[in-house]
Amino acid sequence: MKAAIVGGGVMGEALLAGALDRGIFEPADVTVVEKVEARRTQLRAAYGIEATGDFGPMGDAGLVVLAVKPQELATVKGRVRPGALILSIMAGVRIATIQAAFDHPFVVRAMPNTPAAIRAGMTAWTAAPAVTVEQRSVARQLLGAIGREVYVDDERKVDMATAVSGSGPAYVFLFIEALIEGAVTVGLPRAQAEELVVQTVLGAAQYAQESGKSAAELRAMVTSPAGTTSAGLLELEKGALRASVIEAVRAAFARAVELGGPA
Repeated sequence: MKAAIVGGGVMGEALLAGALDRGIFEPADVTVVEKVEARRTQLRAAYGIEATGDFGPMGDAGLVVLAVKPQELATVKGRVRPGALILSIMAGVRIATIQAAFDHPFVVRAMPNTPAAIRAGMTAWTAAPAVTVEQRSVARQLLGAIGREVYVDDERKVDMATAVSGSGPAYVFLFIEALIEGAVTVGLPRAQAEELVVQTVLGAAQYAQESGKSAAELRAMVTSPAGTTSAGLLELEKGALRASVIEAVRAAFARAVELGGPA
């Protein structure tokens, strides 16, 4: 299958690299449509694929991946061949909007996140009713090449996932920053603080994934009465960490819905 990836940024490259690594595409069958010439040169050198600033290859592809910013959809000028699948990873942009923009019924909407760059992504996706079983299988294979994927039957849940797994890495990175600063303030050298914090967050996430226990149960297991963890958690509760995270998700969800425009 010939594929055109429109947008050669971080996420477009992640999908490209994952698909080539899994053998979903061959380099000769992929064209990246990218407006920045220096970026085109980088992608050609790294993956042996064709890269162009022209939208023409969209018309020859059986799969068109829209990996541009939501605000750039209007700049994508090109036809999509009948029967091709459009897979969009543009935050907030609804299936109906994409269908109208390209006069094309076969659209999958997905929301991966930045850990996809190391094949550790989390993607929620859904499909228009016209999308065939075979096309859904292609979407699942492609998204599975960059990490874990979950199909949702309600497009609104993609906006919800955008606020959680899409924006979530930024929340985690902010927490990592804060934990490193805390470590430094009590006397740890920054390099050691960074190593301790990053591995702690990684290990905690893996433990949460594999233990079969809820986050509340795991937190309780670490927290001894009147101990060090209890003292630290008390300060986090005083600072309304829990409420702030909840409100962050609510705000990101509202913005995702806003980006989609009127329903």
